Amino acid sequence: MSRLARYVTAELIPPLLAGTLLFTAILSFGYFFVSSQWLSGVPVGLIARWIAYQLPDTLVKVFPMAVVLMTVVAFGRMSTERELIAVQSGGVSLGRAARPVAVVAALVTALALWLSLWVAPKANVETRGLYWDALTGAGLSQLAGKTVDLGGNLTLAMKGYDPKTRQMQGVRVEKWTPDNHRRGTIILADSGTFEASRLTLKGYGVYTVNYGAVPALARVPDTDPLALRAALNEVFTSVVVPAQASDTLNVDTGLSRKETLAKYADAIGADAEGWPQLITKLTAPGVPAAERQEARVNLNRKLALPFANLVLALAALPFALRFGRTLGVSLGIALLIAVAYYLLFFVGLTLASQLPGLPELGVWLANLVFAVSGLWLLRRT
Repeated sequence: MSRLARYVTAELIPPLLAGTLLFTAILSFGYFFVSSQWLSGVPVGLIARWIAYQLPDTLVKVFPMAVVLMTVVAFGRMSTERELIAVQSGGVSLGRAARPVAVVAALVTALALWLSLWVAPKANVETRGLYWDALTGAGLSQLAGKTVDLGGNLTLAMKGYDPKTRQMQGVRVEKWTPDNHRRGTIILADSGTFEASRLTLKGYGVYTVNYGAVPALARVPDTDPLALRAALNEVFTSVVVPAQASDTLNVDTGLSRKETLAKYADAIGADAEGWPQLITKLTAPGVPAAERQEARVNLNRKLALPFANLVLALAALPFALRFGRTLGVSLGIALLIAVAYYLLFFVGLTLASQLPGLPELGVWLANLVFAVSGLWLLRRT
């Protein structure tokens, strides 16, 4: 690395770290403030762990803002103090002087991709599980009265939930045959627990029902008990009840308890899908078209936001050269650029849902606009 590259890199790192810490602290405080009414009496260590689980997803969001601040502060100062003029007078082009920006932004992009696709989804699941089970103590209470999909054609519904005993009351589990919507297995239980990826049910009955045979049952005359019994056997193909009231039934689920809380406990489910899950939805046979389309949008979203670090470094450079006079001005410019990018990014996500044939165009709209604008402004500068 040349002396110039080392010098420019040394100018870039402090504002990058400062911006990352500043914006991360602001978002983390926001998470804490919104949930503070539920955190009374919770140990500080548990709250710190909850905030730490949110860091991967937070960093993915704040890195673009920090990269903009890095570029504007570093090159604004060098431009104000005529250092860039001195460098160019020595025969070094602006592109060569700005090469460390691209290198640092590329490294941040690689880190953001790793966090976005592999680390943040798992951490988001842990965040929601910790929040509902440990911080608030509500557990599965939010799911009472709802029917939730646990994966593998398995659904769960409950009438109530006791957070102290972690017991579900009035449990109904359904599993329907994929190729026959009229045939399924229904489990009714008085109570049960949901731990890890297993339901443990008490006071249960397991009924495999063929609703397609119900019309034939209605046509059987009441005077023919043998025909009636045969027709009932066609409807209820299997009935299992426990030999003793204390017997339990274990049912393995597709989603774990934490994943279920992450997906269904809040009005907006946690972003819990990473590279393996999204690629499976995009390539596996039999995936519904709506789910495949959603996975297509989510995968591109998880790629586009990390690459914004490179795009915004380019877009911020001409603003740094022209307006980056003081730290206050640089911070204001950085915030304006970041806010403009995020607004356009969310507009693009809205357009992506309206472009089923090419959702990538909407997801990457902000990156394309800022890349083209940055190149145009840089040439003019």
